[in-house]
Amino acid sequence: MDYSKTLRNNNKIYSRTSSQRQGQQYSSDFSLRFVFTGNERYDIGRRHLSIYPDSFLILNRGTQYSTDTDSSIPVQSFTINFDQQFLEDFKEYWAFTDNRLLNKNGSKTKQYQEFDETIYPFNGDMMYNVYHLKQYLDNGMHDELLINEYLHHCLINYFSIYNEEILKKAEKLNFLNQNTKIEILRRLNLAKEYLYSNYNQNITLEGLAEHSCLSVNHLLRTFKQAFSLTPHQFLTQLRLKRAQLLLRSTTYPINEVVNLIGFECPSSFIRLFKTHYKVTPLKYRQSA
Repeated sequence: MDYSKTLRNNNKIYSRTSSQRQGQQYSSDFSLRFVFTGNERYDIGRRHLSIYPDSFLILNRGTQYSTDTDSSIPVQSFTINFDQQFLEDFKEYWAFTDNRLLNKNGSKTKQYQEFDETIYPFNGDMMYNVYHLKQYLDNGMHDELLINEYLHHCLINYFSIYNEEILKKAEKLNFLNQNTKIEILRRLNLAKEYLYSNYNQNITLEGLAEHSCLSVNHLLRTFKQAFSLTPHQFLTQLRLKRAQLLLRSTTYPINEVVNLIGFECPSSFIRLFKTHYKVTPLKYRQSA
Protein backbone atom coordinates (compact mmCIF):
# COMPACT_ATOMS: atom_id res chain seq x y z
CA MET A 1 0.00 0.00 0.00
CA ASP A 2 1.41 3.40 -1.03
CA TYR A 3 1.06 6.46 1.21
CA SER A 4 3.02 9.25 2.85
CA LYS A 5 2.22 10.63 6.27
CA THR A 6 3.62 13.76 7.91
CA LEU A 7 2.91 14.08 11.62
CA ARG A 8 2.39 17.38 13.40
CA ASN A 9 5.91 17.11 14.88
CA ASN A 10 7.30 16.70 11.32
CA ASN A 11 8.19 13.03 11.60
CA LYS A 12 7.43 11.46 8.22
CA ILE A 13 6.56 7.95 7.11
CA TYR A 14 6.55 6.71 3.52
CA SER A 15 5.30 3.43 2.11
CA ARG A 16 5.77 2.88 -1.61
CA THR A 17 5.95 0.18 -4.22
CA SER A 18 8.47 0.81 -6.96
CA SER A 19 10.36 -0.98 -9.71
CA GLN A 20 12.14 2.06 -11.11
CA ARG A 21 15.44 3.79 -10.47
CA GLN A 22 15.32 7.10 -8.62
CA GLY A 23 18.06 9.64 -9.31
CA GLN A 24 20.18 11.66 -6.90
CA GLN A 25 18.39 12.60 -3.70
CA TYR A 26 19.29 14.04 -0.31
CA SER A 27 18.19 12.68 3.02
CA SER A 28 16.56 15.68 4.68
CA ASP A 29 16.43 13.94 8.06
CA PHE A 30 17.86 10.94 9.87
CA SER A 31 15.96 7.98 8.42
CA LEU A 32 15.47 4.23 8.71
CA ARG A 33 15.02 2.39 5.38
CA PHE A 34 13.30 -1.01 5.11
CA VAL A 35 11.97 -3.26 2.36
CA PHE A 36 9.25 -5.86 2.81
CA THR A 37 9.42 -7.51 -0.61
CA GLY A 38 12.22 -7.71 -3.16
CA ASN A 39 15.40 -5.73 -2.59
CA GLU A 40 16.53 -2.16 -3.05
CA ARG A 41 20.02 -0.86 -3.80
CA TYR A 42 21.32 2.41 -2.42
CA ASP A 43 24.28 4.08 -4.10
CA ILE A 44 26.09 6.37 -1.66
CA GLY A 45 29.18 7.77 -3.31
CA ARG A 46 31.15 4.75 -4.50
CA ARG A 47 29.36 2.37 -2.15
CA HIS A 48 26.53 0.09 -3.29
CA LEU A 49 24.35 -1.22 -0.46
CA SER A 50 21.47 -3.64 -1.05
CA ILE A 51 18.79 -4.16 1.58
CA TYR A 52 16.43 -7.11 1.76
CA PRO A 53 13.52 -7.96 4.09
CA ASP A 54 16.00 -9.24 6.69
CA SER A 55 18.10 -6.06 6.81
CA PHE A 56 17.75 -2.29 6.98
CA LEU A 57 19.80 0.82 6.32
CA ILE A 58 20.10 4.17 8.07
CA LEU A 59 20.84 7.46 6.36
CA ASN A 60 22.09 10.52 8.21
CA ARG A 61 20.74 13.96 7.54
CA GLY A 62 22.24 15.45 4.40
CA THR A 63 23.42 12.20 2.82
CA GLN A 64 23.30 12.16 -0.98
CA TYR A 65 22.15 8.89 -2.52
CA SER A 66 20.29 7.25 -5.38
CA THR A 67 18.18 4.09 -5.35
CA ASP A 68 17.53 1.26 -7.75
CA THR A 69 15.82 -2.11 -7.63
CA ASP A 70 17.13 -5.52 -8.63
CA SER A 71 14.11 -7.72 -8.21
CA SER A 72 11.73 -9.71 -10.37
CA ILE A 73 8.85 -8.49 -8.19
CA PRO A 74 7.86 -4.93 -7.22
CA VAL A 75 9.81 -3.66 -4.24
CA GLN A 76 7.73 -2.58 -1.27
CA SER A 77 9.76 -0.09 0.77
CA PHE A 78 9.03 1.58 4.08
CA THR A 79 10.87 4.69 5.29
CA ILE A 80 10.76 6.59 8.56
CA ASN A 81 12.21 10.12 8.63
CA PHE A 82 12.77 11.55 12.09
CA ASP A 83 12.44 15.28 12.63
CA GLN A 84 15.71 16.70 13.95
CA GLN A 85 14.15 17.99 17.17
CA PHE A 86 12.42 14.66 17.84
CA LEU A 87 15.77 12.91 17.35
CA GLU A 88 17.66 15.34 19.58
CA ASP A 89 15.04 14.98 22.32
CA PHE A 90 15.43 11.23 22.12
CA LYS A 91 19.23 11.48 22.34
CA GLU A 92 18.83 13.52 25.50
CA TYR A 93 16.52 10.85 26.92
CA TRP A 94 18.88 8.06 25.89
CA ALA A 95 21.94 9.82 27.29
CA PHE A 96 20.36 9.91 30.73
CA THR A 97 19.00 6.35 30.66
CA ASP A 98 21.65 4.32 28.86
CA ASN A 99 25.31 4.83 29.73
CA ARG A 100 26.37 2.52 26.92
CA LEU A 101 26.18 5.50 24.58
CA LEU A 102 28.14 7.80 26.88
CA ASN A 103 31.84 8.08 27.49
CA LYS A 104 33.24 6.51 30.62
CA ASN A 105 32.97 9.51 32.93
CA GLY A 106 29.25 9.77 32.27
CA SER A 107 29.29 13.16 30.55
CA LYS A 108 27.45 13.88 27.33
CA THR A 109 29.28 13.51 24.07
CA LYS A 110 28.70 14.50 20.46
CA GLN A 111 30.20 11.22 19.29
CA TYR A 112 26.83 9.91 18.09
CA GLN A 113 25.64 12.87 16.07
CA GLU A 114 26.41 10.83 12.93
CA PHE A 115 25.63 7.13 12.91
CA ASP A 116 27.29 4.50 10.76
CA GLU A 117 25.46 4.36 7.42
CA THR A 118 25.71 0.63 7.00
CA ILE A 119 23.45 -2.43 6.78
CA TYR A 120 21.93 -3.63 10.03
CA PRO A 121 20.01 -6.85 10.79
CA PHE A 122 16.23 -6.47 10.75
CA ASN A 123 14.90 -8.87 13.36
CA GLY A 124 13.77 -9.09 16.97
CA ASP A 125 12.14 -6.07 18.59
CA MET A 126 12.86 -3.78 15.64
CA MET A 127 11.05 -6.09 13.22
CA TYR A 128 8.15 -6.59 15.62
CA ASN A 129 7.73 -2.84 16.16
CA VAL A 130 8.04 -1.80 12.50
CA TYR A 131 5.68 -4.51 11.28
CA HIS A 132 3.06 -3.44 13.80
CA LEU A 133 3.48 0.21 12.86
CA LYS A 134 3.07 -0.58 9.18
CA GLN A 135 0.04 -2.75 9.83
CA TYR A 136 -1.52 0.04 11.90
CA LEU A 137 -1.00 2.57 9.10
CA ASP A 138 -2.06 0.15 6.36
CA ASN A 139 -5.37 -0.20 8.18
CA GLY A 140 -5.92 3.55 7.90
CA MET A 141 -5.43 4.38 11.59
CA HIS A 142 -4.29 7.94 12.45
CA ASP A 143 -3.74 8.26 16.21
CA GLU A 144 -0.57 10.39 16.23
CA LEU A 145 0.10 9.74 19.91
CA LEU A 146 0.31 6.01 19.24
CA ILE A 147 2.28 6.47 16.01
CA ASN A 148 4.87 8.57 17.82
CA GLU A 149 5.14 5.91 20.50
CA TYR A 150 5.96 3.42 17.74
CA LEU A 151 8.59 5.84 16.39
CA HIS A 152 10.06 6.31 19.85
CA HIS A 153 10.43 2.56 20.17
CA CYS A 154 12.00 2.39 16.70
CA LEU A 155 14.74 4.67 17.99
CA ILE A 156 15.14 2.60 21.15
CA ASN A 157 15.49 -0.50 18.97
CA TYR A 158 17.96 1.17 16.63
CA PHE A 159 20.18 2.52 19.42
CA SER A 160 20.28 -0.99 20.92
CA ILE A 161 21.21 -2.47 17.54
CA TYR A 162 23.84 0.24 17.09
CA ASN A 163 25.30 -0.72 20.43
CA GLU A 164 25.49 -4.39 19.40
CA GLU A 165 26.62 -3.91 15.80
CA ILE A 166 29.07 -1.02 16.21
CA LEU A 167 30.17 -0.37 19.78
CA LYS A 168 30.42 -3.95 21.02
CA LYS A 169 31.97 -5.23 17.80
CA ALA A 170 34.57 -2.46 17.91
CA GLU A 171 35.43 -3.47 21.46
CA LYS A 172 36.16 -7.03 20.29
CA LEU A 173 39.03 -5.82 18.12
CA ASN A 174 42.48 -6.32 19.60
CA PHE A 175 43.75 -2.78 19.33
CA LEU A 176 44.58 -0.43 22.18
CA ASN A 177 43.57 2.79 20.46
CA GLN A 178 39.81 3.43 20.30
CA ASN A 179 40.08 5.42 17.08
CA THR A 180 41.91 2.49 15.47
CA LYS A 181 39.14 0.15 16.54
CA ILE A 182 36.48 2.39 15.01
CA GLU A 183 38.42 2.78 11.76
CA ILE A 184 39.06 -0.97 11.40
CA LEU A 185 35.37 -1.70 12.08
CA ARG A 186 34.42 0.86 9.44
CA ARG A 187 36.54 -1.05 6.93
CA LEU A 188 35.12 -4.38 8.10
CA ASN A 189 31.64 -2.98 7.55
CA LEU A 190 32.65 -2.26 3.96
CA ALA A 191 33.42 -5.97 3.65
CA LYS A 192 30.13 -6.88 5.33
CA GLU A 193 28.19 -4.57 2.99
CA TYR A 194 29.92 -6.13 -0.01
CA LEU A 195 28.88 -9.60 1.14
CA TYR A 196 25.29 -8.44 1.72
CA SER A 197 25.10 -6.87 -1.74
CA ASN A 198 26.99 -9.50 -3.77
CA TYR A 199 26.28 -12.72 -1.88
CA ASN A 200 25.08 -14.44 -5.07
CA GLN A 201 28.33 -13.71 -6.93
CA ASN A 202 31.68 -15.48 -6.92
CA ILE A 203 33.45 -13.54 -4.16
CA THR A 204 37.20 -13.91 -3.72
CA LEU A 205 39.05 -13.23 -0.51
CA GLU A 206 41.47 -10.99 -2.35
CA GLY A 207 38.62 -8.95 -3.87
CA LEU A 208 36.91 -8.63 -0.49
CA ALA A 209 40.13 -7.47 1.17
CA GLU A 210 40.76 -4.93 -1.57
CA HIS A 211 37.21 -3.58 -1.26
CA SER A 212 37.66 -3.12 2.51
CA CYS A 213 41.15 -1.56 2.20
CA LEU A 214 42.73 -4.30 4.31
CA SER A 215 45.31 -6.97 3.62
CA VAL A 216 43.99 -10.53 3.33
CA ASN A 217 45.56 -11.60 6.63
CA HIS A 218 44.34 -8.46 8.39
CA LEU A 219 40.83 -9.00 7.05
CA LEU A 220 40.74 -12.64 8.14
CA ARG A 221 41.97 -11.86 11.65
CA THR A 222 39.85 -8.81 12.39
CA PHE A 223 36.66 -10.02 10.66
CA LYS A 224 36.61 -13.09 12.92
CA GLN A 225 37.22 -10.91 15.98
CA ALA A 226 34.34 -8.53 15.17
CA PHE A 227 31.69 -10.89 13.78
CA SER A 228 32.71 -14.20 15.43
CA LEU A 229 32.66 -15.76 11.96
CA THR A 230 35.13 -15.99 9.12
CA PRO A 231 34.14 -14.19 5.90
CA HIS A 232 33.29 -17.56 4.32
CA GLN A 233 31.13 -18.59 7.30
CA PHE A 234 29.40 -15.20 7.24
CA LEU A 235 28.72 -15.54 3.50
CA THR A 236 27.37 -19.08 3.92
CA GLN A 237 24.96 -18.00 6.68
CA LEU A 238 23.87 -15.02 4.60
CA ARG A 239 23.14 -17.23 1.60
CA LEU A 240 21.10 -19.56 3.77
CA LYS A 241 19.06 -16.59 5.08
CA ARG A 242 18.43 -15.46 1.50
CA ALA A 243 17.33 -19.01 0.68
CA GLN A 244 14.81 -18.83 3.51
CA LEU A 245 13.34 -15.65 2.03
CA LEU A 246 13.06 -17.20 -1.44
CA LEU A 247 11.54 -20.43 -0.13
CA ARG A 248 9.03 -18.47 1.91
CA SER A 249 8.04 -15.84 -0.64
CA THR A 250 8.47 -17.42 -4.09
CA THR A 251 7.68 -20.64 -5.93
CA TYR A 252 11.12 -21.07 -7.48
CA PRO A 253 12.20 -24.73 -7.66
CA ILE A 254 14.91 -25.71 -5.18
CA ASN A 255 17.55 -25.90 -7.92
CA GLU A 256 16.68 -22.36 -9.02
CA VAL A 257 16.94 -21.12 -5.43
CA VAL A 258 20.39 -22.70 -5.25
CA ASN A 259 21.49 -20.74 -8.33
CA LEU A 260 19.94 -17.49 -7.13
CA ILE A 261 21.83 -17.50 -3.82
CA GLY A 262 25.19 -18.37 -5.38
CA PHE A 263 25.56 -22.02 -4.39
CA GLU A 264 26.98 -24.35 -7.01
CA CYS A 265 25.85 -27.72 -5.67
CA PRO A 266 22.19 -28.45 -4.74
CA SER A 267 23.12 -31.42 -2.53
CA SER A 268 25.63 -29.32 -0.60
CA PHE A 269 23.02 -26.58 -0.14
CA ILE A 270 20.40 -29.03 1.14
CA ARG A 271 22.88 -30.53 3.60
CA LEU A 272 23.95 -27.13 4.91
CA PHE A 273 20.35 -25.87 5.14
CA LYS A 274 19.30 -28.94 7.14
CA THR A 275 22.32 -28.69 9.42
CA HIS A 276 21.65 -25.02 10.12
CA TYR A 277 17.84 -25.01 10.41
CA LYS A 278 17.17 -28.65 11.38
CA VAL A 279 14.77 -29.06 8.45
CA THR A 280 15.13 -29.67 4.72
CA PRO A 281 14.42 -26.78 2.31
CA LEU A 282 11.31 -28.56 0.99
CA LYS A 283 9.84 -29.10 4.46
CA TYR A 284 10.69 -25.52 5.39
CA ARG A 285 8.76 -24.25 2.35
CA GLN A 286 5.80 -26.48 3.15
CA SER A 287 5.64 -25.23 6.74
CA ALA A 288 6.26 -21.53 5.96
